[in-house]
Amino acid sequence: MSAPTSPRAALPTRPSYAAVLRVPHARRTFAAALTARLSYGTVSLAVMLSVTRATGSYAVSGAVMSLFGATTVFLMPLRASFIDRYGPRRALLPMAGLYGTLLCALAALTWRPGAPAAAIATAAALAGACAPPLGPTMRALWSELVADRRLLSRAYSLDGVAEELLYVSGPALIGVLVGFAPLASGILLSALLIVSGTGAFVTSPAMPGPRPVPRREKRSGVRGLLPPVAVAAGVGLALSGIDLLVLAFVAERSYDAALVPWVLGALSAGSAVGGLANGAIDWRRPARVRLAGFAAGLGLVIAAAGLAPGLWTLTAAMACAGAFIAPALTTAYLLADETAPQDSRTQAGAWVNAAVNAGGSTGALATGLLIGRLPLGVCFLLAGGTALAAAAAAGSRAAGTALAAAPR
Repeated sequence: MSAPTSPRAALPTRPSYAAVLRVPHARRTFAAALTARLSYGTVSLAVMLSVTRATGSYAVSGAVMSLFGATTVFLMPLRASFIDRYGPRRALLPMAGLYGTLLCALAALTWRPGAPAAAIATAAALAGACAPPLGPTMRALWSELVADRRLLSRAYSLDGVAEELLYVSGPALIGVLVGFAPLASGILLSALLIVSGTGAFVTSPAMPGPRPVPRREKRSGVRGLLPPVAVAAGVGLALSGIDLLVLAFVAERSYDAALVPWVLGALSAGSAVGGLANGAIDWRRPARVRLAGFAAGLGLVIAAAGLAPGLWTLTAAMACAGAFIAPALTTAYLLADETAPQDSRTQAGAWVNAAVNAGGSTGALATGLLIGRLPLGVCFLLAGGTALAAAAAAGSRAAGTALAAAPR
C-alpha cells in the first residue's frame, strides 16, 4: 500500500517561482486570494471619491478615511485571532459578508450628494472593523502548503510582489470605472471582489481547519514577534513620508510636479525587483540578521537621498531604496511565521501588517509637520533614521539570540 500523500510540496532541486505555483492547489488558492485582496487596492480611492462628492467636503472625506483606516488596521490582529481560533472556513466568510454588506450600505449613502456625514462615517468605521485579514491568512496558508523554508521564502516573495501590484492596479481600475459609472460604483466593485474572492478562497481544498496547540507556546512566540513588528513599523514610518518628501524636493528645485509619479514609480519598481531577487537567492544568513540588514539598507539610502543634486539622482536613489522594501517586509513575515505558535500564525502576520500601516499613518503626519520647518535634507535623514533605529533594534535582538544559543 502506498503512503498517503501530503498537501505540502516536496522540495525541488532548485526551488523557483514556478515550483511555488506547481504546489498542489496553490494556483487556485492564490488566484482566489488575490481577487479578494484586489478589493483593498480599489476601496480607498473609491471611498474617498464617493464621500467627497456626497458631502462636498474634503475635511469630512479625510475624517471618514481616517476612521475607515483606523478600524481596518488596528483591529486586524483581533480579527486574525478569530481565523486562528475557528479556522479560515468558519471565520472568513462571515467577515467578508459583513464587510461587503457595509460597503454596499456606504455606496447607497454616497450614491447622491447630501448624505449625512455621521451616517457615512459610521458605515465606514463598521466596514473597516469587519475587513477580513486575507493577506495574513494567505501567508499562513503558504506555510501549510510548502514544506521547505527555501521554497516558502519564494512563496512569500511572490505574494508580496503580487500584493504590491494590486495596490498599483486597484486605483487604475477605479479610474477606468468612474469614467463611465457613478463614483459609488467603485465601492460596489470592492464589495463584489471581496465577497466572491473570499468565497472561492475558503472553498479551496488547501484550506485548513483550526489546530489548537498548548497555551504555553504563546509567550515565546510573542517575544519572537518583537523584531519583525519593530522593523515593519520602522519601514512604515520611513516610507510614509516619501510622497511628501519627493513632492517637496521637486517643488524646491522648480521641476514639473508631473514628474513626481515617475519618481515614486521607481520606488515601486525597485521594490518589485528586490522582492523577486530576494526570493530567488538561497540565503545562508538567519532571517533575523537579514531583517536587520534590509532595514539598515533602506534607512541609509533614504537618508542619503536628501543629498541628491538633481531629479535623476533622486529617482535612482528611490529605485535603490525600493530594492530593500519588499525583502524587508517579506523577511519580517517569514520571521513572524517562524517564531509564532502554529495556532497563531495568522495573528502574527496581522501584527506585522498592522505595524506597517500604523507606522505609515504616523509617519505621514510627522513628515507633513516637519517639511517647511526643517531643511529638506534633514527630513530625509529623519525618515531614514526610523528604519535605521528599527534595524538596530532587530540587530541587537538577533545578536542576543545568537549569544544565548552559543555553546559554553
